[in-house]
Formats: sequence, C-alpha cells, structure tokens
Amino acid sequence: MRAVLIAAAVSLMTTLLGTPLYIRFLVKGGYGQFIRDDGPTSHHTKRGTPTMGGAVIILATLLAYLAAHAITLNAPTMSALLVLFLMTGLGVVGFLDDFIKISKQRSLGLRAVPKLIGQSVVALLFSVLVLQFPNQQYRTPASTQISFIRDTRLDLAFAGPAIGVILFVVWAYLMIAATSNGVNLTDGLDGLATGASTLVFAAYILIGTWQSNQSCQSLTAGETGAAALKCYEVRDPRDLAVVAAGLMGACIGFLWWNASPAKIFMGDTGSLALGGALAGLAITSRTELLLLVIGGLFVIISLSVIVQVGSFKLTGKRVLRMAPLQHHFELLGWQEVTITIRFWIIAGLFVALGLGIFYAEWVVGS
Repeated sequence: MRAVLIAAAVSLMTTLLGTPLYIRFLVKGGYGQFIRDDGPTSHHTKRGTPTMGGAVIILATLLAYLAAHAITLNAPTMSALLVLFLMTGLGVVGFLDDFIKISKQRSLGLRAVPKLIGQSVVALLFSVLVLQFPNQQYRTPASTQISFIRDTRLDLAFAGPAIGVILFVVWAYLMIAATSNGVNLTDGLDGLATGASTLVFAAYILIGTWQSNQSCQSLTAGETGAAALKCYEVRDPRDLAVVAAGLMGACIGFLWWNASPAKIFMGDTGSLALGGALAGLAITSRTELLLLVIGGLFVIISLSVIVQVGSFKLTGKRVLRMAPLQHHFELLGWQEVTITIRFWIIAGLFVALGLGIFYAEWVVGS
C-alpha cells in the first residue's frame, strides 16, 4: 500500500508544482490553443491558452511509478510497464497532433492517415505484448477471454490459439481506440475530462487493491471451494493500483490549473494518453466490459457524437444543437462551470455503480 500512496503523492506534487513552470515555457514559446470558429462563441476567449499540458501528466505518472518502486525496492511488473507504454505512446501521437495544430494555426493537426497509423502501431504493439510475459503461475498480463469483472467463458481462442491471438488483438485495438477517442471527445470544457478521469482512476486503485488482497496467487495449497473460485486471476493487481494512483494524483494536480478558467489545456497529448491508460488498466485488470460502466460518462459523450453524425447522414437533421453532448448544453445557455460540475456528478455516479457491481459480484458469489 505504501507504493500506492507514494505514487499518488509524487504525481500530485509534480503536476501541482510543475504545471505553472510548463505554462510559462509554453507561453514564452507561443504554444497556444487554436479555437475552431464553428464551435461555441464563448470558446473564442480561450484562443491562445497554452495546450499540450498532457505532457506534464505523462511525465508525472512515469516519475511517480519510478519513485514508488525506488523507495519500496519492489521490482516493476510487466502489466504496469505495458500500461505505461500504451499511455506514453498514445501521448506522443497526441503531442505531434497538438504541435502541428499550434505551429500551423489550424484545427487539423496530424492528417487522418498518419494519426491512425501512429495510434495503430502503439495499440497493436500493446495488444500483442500483453499476451506475453507469463509469470511463475503461467499467468500473462491479459488473456484471450473477454472479461467483465473477471475473465468470462467467452474465449476468443475457441477456434485455436492463433485465431485467439488475432481476435484478441482486434478486440484490444477497438477498446483502445474507443476509450482514447472517448476521453478526447470529453475534453471540450475546462477541467471536464481531467476531473472525470480522476474519478475513474480512483476506481481502479480500489479495484487493483481489492484484487491484490483476493488474488489467486495468495491462496495456499489447501484452499479450495469458494475461496479458489472467487479469487482474481490478475497477474499484477497491486502494481496496476500503483499506476492508477500515479494517474489519479497527476490528474488532481493538473486539474488545479485546468479548472475553469483554465490556465492550460491537456490537448490530444493528455486525452489520448489518459484514454489509452484507461483501456490498458481495464485489459490488464480483466475488467474490460466493466469499463463501459465505470467510464459511463465517456460512453455517453461518444454516443452523442455517433447519434448526431448518424442522424444527419440518414435524415439530414441533427438531434443535438452541437456534438459532443457538452456543447449542446452550452448552446442551450448553460454555464460552462455548471455543465462541468454536473457531468462530474454523472461520472461519479457511474464510477459508484461500477464499483458496486464489482463488489456485489464477489459478495454474491462468496
């Protein structure tokens, strides 16, 4: 538990104290946000606000993880390292996207094909590697079984191991793409995505800690029955909690400067990285489908874009005044802070529901 607390504290202090220094650097270099003219007019006042703040979140999380292991003298685990790789890799793609937007002063950063290639390379590498590196119990960071609260009986390797790997890579890729884009779409108001992500990462601290305490690896040879059935087949649950703690602390410290009126935006650098981290935590903690509940706010906002685009293409009419959903409420006259706080409440309710389902499954089955 010490490593979890250390990671949270180090990342919190890094972003809390380091972000203003990074803001000065960005202001000096003229790295300000480009605002689209077709968005809400109230956003025009944000033009020039420093962006690419996600770089601070990524750096703080990496430093926190290293510090936690250096102080506790525990060796890093492959599950955690792969999640950090996914976070950092997508963050680099987002950073390139942000940098091009700023340097070219346009709403389009990386072209669609290069951006897709970058995201795909990182996601596919993670998806392949996460099925490798078995521990002494022959348990890998992920499995080909679709998971909800634990692995289900739906195994993608039903037609053989090779087919299972291919189907898992496709499944993991879709998860990573959906989650990273979901956070990216949510990042439209000051502090909205940062605050919602904080709540979801806090949930994964609890999940990782609980899984560690109820891990199948901790069972003695004589323990059978309910204890053996209800333990969690997760390779490195405690270290995943350390990663989640580092991310939560980094988001809290960054939120101090990102809350309305924002002094800095996370940009695609942060939103893609945080989305990738969420997907990585869900895959390695064997809670893939549960993420749909815990990250319910991101799901709703993503669906609002899908419904808006689908309706316009099929009928020529828009369901919302503007998508994503938060901008619809802006055009209805809601204040930005009001939308953000109410969406945080919704995110918190989804997190509570997800944790409730997670714990209820263990209680009912015990």
